[in-house]
Amino acid sequence: MARRQQEKSQETQQELLAAALELFQERGFFGTTIADITKKAGYAKGSFYRHWQSKDDITLQLIEAKLASCRARRTEALARAATLEQVLEAIWDFLESIMEDKSWARLFLEFTIHASCDEGLKASLAQSAFRLSDAVFAELVRPWVGPKVPGEKLGALNTCLFEGFLIHGVLGTGTLNKRDIRDAAKRLILTLAADAGK
Repeated sequence: MARRQQEKSQETQQELLAAALELFQERGFFGTTIADITKKAGYAKGSFYRHWQSKDDITLQLIEAKLASCRARRTEALARAATLEQVLEAIWDFLESIMEDKSWARLFLEFTIHASCDEGLKASLAQSAFRLSDAVFAELVRPWVGPKVPGEKLGALNTCLFEGFLIHGVLGTGTLNKRDIRDAAKRLILTLAADAGK
């Protein structure tokens, strides 16, 4: 009996996650309520609150799951990398896989703006489970750069370029394409790494 209840609970959770994802992609984070999610999934609000305390919690779970699937591909590419340039290519492939789906990019940006007003949520979103943190970037490039190279600063620069391009993509400016920003970021990071290593 307990096993069946656990399976039903997991099934409910998955259906609520699927409903939330679909609504976030259609309406965005701000345009979706918990009531919308539970109605779409066919459950009462109590079912939602058995799994999450807030819309923030379900969003963090969705973002973490999305990034985990993208990281698996990044890990494989990094294992084959033989140069810093190939490491950067693997990192940018990972970042671009997040950007390819405009509804995901929009959700990520909306949620980042929302999180900026809440210190606890901002701290959660800054963790590496939810983004390519400066520390993770530094760890990924460390075997390929000298000890004087400030890996965290290179990571911060990379994140600024990526998130700026993410905004351009969501706005549909068309001024820069993925290859433009990728090439510029790679050149800049390789140059800075080389200069710092001297």
